[in-house]
Amino acid sequence: MMKCFLTSNPIIEGSADLNPINGFIDELKKAIPKPCNALFVCSAPDEFERTDKFARSIKASFEAAGFLFIEYNILDHRNQFNAKALVESANFIILAGGHVPTQNKFFTEIDLRTLMCGYAGVVMGISAGTMNSADIVYAHPELVGEAIDANYQKFLIGLNLTKTMILPHYQMIKNETLDGLRVLEDIAYPDSIGSKFYALVDGSYLLIDDGKEELRGEAYLIENGGIARLSSVGDSVEL
Repeated sequence: MMKCFLTSNPIIEGSADLNPINGFIDELKKAIPKPCNALFVCSAPDEFERTDKFARSIKASFEAAGFLFIEYNILDHRNQFNAKALVESANFIILAGGHVPTQNKFFTEIDLRTLMCGYAGVVMGISAGTMNSADIVYAHPELVGEAIDANYQKFLIGLNLTKTMILPHYQMIKNETLDGLRVLEDIAYPDSIGSKFYALVDGSYLLIDDGKEELRGEAYLIENGGIARLSSVGDSVEL
């Protein structure tokens, strides 16, 4: 069965190293097949230079931690016609970080939700890639103008790798404002009425293995207009 590592950020802030906190590297080493054929799925399908740079940096971080790749392909608008074959040949898929709606549109365009049905490899989500892994994605506004745009869609159809809606980078967004609104108190909290959002700090992740979901590390539950701490560094909480 598929195994997922849905991260806020897998890299240590200010460095190029994978973050070993909460057993992350140890769990990856147990999960990632050898030989490893990786596929890096972009967030901005027309920003080729940016995508290539991001993909190379993630590859280098993994190689520095001792992971070896037989293949390491990138999926964007340059080769979207070959998406099915690329997904089928990969046993490790990396879903890039970036702008959630832009990535979601690309995922829909290539029908990645269908392509990943029955996928039995390992998936790692990074920020936006993690958010877009959900069945229903909560895409809180990120760019100037989105919070006051009446046509901005906050709930999108994702990949259905999980039913859990994740908000990454909690340590940053808890103090952010956008268009004069507080991202959490004025936007996410009201949107949580009737929903549950799990806010992760960088270094924390959702581990999905054999249908079981566990939050690893510091995490918070945003629900019915409020927030509560669920776990701390080193903790494991089954959902």
